[in-house]
Amino acid sequence: MPQIGFIGTGVMGAAIVRNMMKQGLNVNVYNRTKSKTDDLVKEGAVWQDTPAAITASSDIIFTMVGFPSDVETIYFEENGIFTEDIKNKIVVDLTTSTPTLAEKIAIKATELGGVSLDAPVSGGDLGAKNGTLTIMVGGNQKAYDQVFPIFETFGKTFSLHGGAGKGQHTKMANQIMIAGTMTGMTEMMVYANKAGLDLDKVIETLSGGSAANWSLSNYSPRILKEDYSPGFFVKHFIKDLKIALDEAEKMNLELPSTELATKLYEKLADKGFENDGTQALIKLWWPSGKLPDSKN
Repeated sequence: MPQIGFIGTGVMGAAIVRNMMKQGLNVNVYNRTKSKTDDLVKEGAVWQDTPAAITASSDIIFTMVGFPSDVETIYFEENGIFTEDIKNKIVVDLTTSTPTLAEKIAIKATELGGVSLDAPVSGGDLGAKNGTLTIMVGGNQKAYDQVFPIFETFGKTFSLHGGAGKGQHTKMANQIMIAGTMTGMTEMMVYANKAGLDLDKVIETLSGGSAANWSLSNYSPRILKEDYSPGFFVKHFIKDLKIALDEAEKMNLELPSTELATKLYEKLADKGFENDGTQALIKLWWPSGKLPDSKN
């Protein structure tokens, strides 16, 4: 049984590690804030002091951090993954990052005798907890086949989309789609409330027709409960959308709807809600996050 290393035990990372351990995998963990690994260690994970120590003690190393700059740090800088021997090892970045960085990691891993996969995920905190994430993978087939059984411990839908960086490109396509469903879901709720409709009934009705989508099913009930806890942070969604727009510009593509969604989320962050979940977009209309009287 391979030794698994996992770097980045935030909301989603911790849930993924738990699902791995439920399937009997041995997991070494590291997080910049050590206390975020305390519960995992109590449940059987093994703490390591640095990304390099994770690499030394593991056969397959997963990373899931916030921003591309964080990915650069844990792979390339002092006490990083690439300061340790990775010969015959596999590194798997679950972070939503840039295709360019995924390619850079793949080149370096190959130089050092290892191999890498870029494998960003979708499904939020619920998908991570339930082991039903969608995993979008870039890299070579052999490495993908080796990691496949581990993907099965925390994912439901996964496929290899091509070489290094293609997983990240697929995640950008995913985020472009979600940008549209989040703005649509938010404006739908604002409109329906202003029209004096019962939002519970509206959500139930729309969920049974062609307007049904993941954002509607998962985020509109949270809004009605005034739950803005982050299944996915506003600040991370802004990061993702900016990557998508940067990649689109490189391909001479204009994505006006995605540009508008980015501006709306940046406006939300400017109001102090960058650490809320993405459903907090509705606070641009309902600043308190509470359902307003439709007569107002």
